[in-house]
Amino acid sequence: MVILIACEESQRVAISFREKGHEAYSCDMLSCSGGHPEFHIMGNVLSVIEGYCSFLTQDGTKHRVDKWDMIIAHPPCTDIAVSGAKHFEQKRIDGRQRDAVDFFCKMLYANSDKVVVENPVNIISGEYVKKYFPDLCKQYNLPIKCSQIIQPYEFGEYSKKATCLWIKGLPLLKPTEIVEPKLVTYTCKNGKKVTFSADYGVGFKTAHSTRRSKTFWGIAKAMAKQWG
Repeated sequence: MVILIACEESQRVAISFREKGHEAYSCDMLSCSGGHPEFHIMGNVLSVIEGYCSFLTQDGTKHRVDKWDMIIAHPPCTDIAVSGAKHFEQKRIDGRQRDAVDFFCKMLYANSDKVVVENPVNIISGEYVKKYFPDLCKQYNLPIKCSQIIQPYEFGEYSKKATCLWIKGLPLLKPTEIVEPKLVTYTCKNGKKVTFSADYGVGFKTAHSTRRSKTFWGIAKAMAKQWG
């Protein structure tokens, strides 16, 4: 299959599908950190997501694709994740949230028979979008509930991070190895206690703060094995 992994600079999902023999390309506005510029498209994914186009990979090689056989997208969650609700008002005012919803939906309705969109728990699934973005609700038939919610610890990773998948044309992802997540509790200056994965900041983020979140290897491998 010819596969597009949208909004992925880490190349973890692209590499996993390549190992299965597929022609997978990662695409991101950032350069790749996965070490394979020969199958990384550096640029706006909207220029290639509909297929039937030519593009250059980061090594300078020109490629041509017709319709993508599969698209797996990881659109930025900064402006739509419910974890950032306290900033929603400002993001509505300056337009960031509207743009984020529109971009997410362009991934969801991408031109492929097999589409997966990954994100943390966000506003796409609930009534929030209906209240604040009624035109986008009408345009994209929102809200749309996610197909399933997975956890890294269901795929051999010792982390806890609820991950939503919106799936079209593929079966639900099945857990491969359930382990006990390693959690630590941190006491903030205000006395509030916060519990999070012990490897938070290591397991799915690069050292550079501007890099995108990484898909856990366990989840990436499961995607390639079950959907490839």
